[in-house]
Amino acid sequence: MGSDVTLWLALGAGIISFFSPCTLPIFPAYLSYITGMSVKEIQSEKSLKVRRKLLFHSIFFLLGISLIFISLGLGATMLGSLMKGLFIGSTGDFLQRIAGIFIIVMGLFIGGWINFKWLMREKRMSVKPKTTLGYAGTVFVGMGFAAGWTPCIGPIFASILVLAANEPAKGLLYTITYVVGFAIPFLLFTWFIGSTRVILRYSHIIMKVGGSLMIVMGALLYTGQLTRLSNILLRLVQDTWFSNVGSILFS
Repeated sequence: MGSDVTLWLALGAGIISFFSPCTLPIFPAYLSYITGMSVKEIQSEKSLKVRRKLLFHSIFFLLGISLIFISLGLGATMLGSLMKGLFIGSTGDFLQRIAGIFIIVMGLFIGGWINFKWLMREKRMSVKPKTTLGYAGTVFVGMGFAAGWTPCIGPIFASILVLAANEPAKGLLYTITYVVGFAIPFLLFTWFIGSTRVILRYSHIIMKVGGSLMIVMGALLYTGQLTRLSNILLRLVQDTWFSNVGSILFS
């Protein structure tokens, strides 16, 4: 499988998770909960002191999320290694096709073309207010958010776990890349909190684009063309790089 392309898929999946209707609309509420500030204060206060407070709490919140997601990714990787150790031959292709089908179905779900009510059930952990625990409490809130498998995020992350199980050698890397993809917009929007309302108008478009990309990647994985695509892109980048360097050196 083309691991380079899959890494970009994992990164994009993390970004899409943040822009999902289950995260972005309530993003200010999460910041309010972990900082103890009201949503109005967060959106109106622009001082450097407040922004730093929001940013530090967001970092600890993401640390809590990372602990859960990376643990699950490690478990999926170990399971994938066990399965590939028990089964050899054509079974690897079979598991790859199952993973492709799963990602296609999740892409249809994320794009809103199909609906599974059981996936929309929230199972969030009950977390006590962090005001008595400071940054440690924020970490626990992040763990509760991740362990809750909130709607939209659960199916997307489940696709990453399937990829991790299908390619154990890169499984943990895929999971970490997914977490990085989720963290980047989270931190950016924490610093520029006023931009949330603008992006909300286009969140449904982002989800459909993300769902479409998941369907394409799932189809490539199912047909075994992901490796071929990765090699083509790698050669394209190498040829472009070498030609640019050559033109600079010998011009």
